[in-house]
Amino acid sequence: MVLLTRLGGVPRLLGRVGAVNGSRWIHGTAALAQQGAAYNERLFGHVETSVNTFPILHTGGVHPVPVTLMPGEGIGLEVANSMIRVFEAADVPVEFERFEFTDLDEGVPDAVVASFRKNGVALKGPFNTPVKSKSKSINIILRTTFDLFANVVHCKNIPGVETRHPGVDVVVIRENTEGEYSGLEHETVPGVVESLKIISREKSIRIAEYAFQYAERNNRKKVTAVHKANIMKQSDGLFLQCCREVGQKLRAGSVVSCTNPVESCHSLLGCCEVPVH
Repeated sequence: MVLLTRLGGVPRLLGRVGAVNGSRWIHGTAALAQQGAAYNERLFGHVETSVNTFPILHTGGVHPVPVTLMPGEGIGLEVANSMIRVFEAADVPVEFERFEFTDLDEGVPDAVVASFRKNGVALKGPFNTPVKSKSKSINIILRTTFDLFANVVHCKNIPGVETRHPGVDVVVIRENTEGEYSGLEHETVPGVVESLKIISREKSIRIAEYAFQYAERNNRKKVTAVHKANIMKQSDGLFLQCCREVGQKLRAGSVVSCTNPVESCHSLLGCCEVPVH
């Protein structure tokens, strides 16, 4: 499941949902910690939290909080039902507004959009977009409708689980609303198709500022801009330039440029910032 949030009226984050622990907090990714902390302050006063915790709700006698639920298709239905059972067993005060829809030609129903705008938080399962379909992806529609520009995923080794790369603790922050995800393509002549990659200064600055602010708030010393400016000199070149400008302006940590995230980013103890590729 994916957690979408517009907490505080600021549509920024899209992160992966974790589990519910014994103390009955809702766990999420580091992506939501800073927004969740502010929201929790308004609801319950100050609480102790960490970068890996999203304490938006607690069972201390509060009224159920409405959350928009889109189970999606396939395994999404099974996962959503299991999640609801876990929440009920943990006595998490959440009231789900459930919407099941699969007709991609109709897009996201107006009722879903209204529910998300009202609640500020949504859980979304997977939606399949057939290759031959001319309809826009539900994921892209949601991102553009609510300007969910930052996809934030915390990649970290789990103690006791042996992996190829030990000691990984990196946060990947990806711009979500432009680049190839603009979905702008056309057939110029029969047999020749152009796909437009849109990179703007405004949105590059925005995602760079978010990455640096995230790094500063979570005590991360390095921000790595992953790009292909060596090949796409104007589009990714603009993105890299914006990252460097923001780094100089905020003076928070350092900007490292890399063009091969597989080799360069798996060992970084910091934030990895990428445009859409």
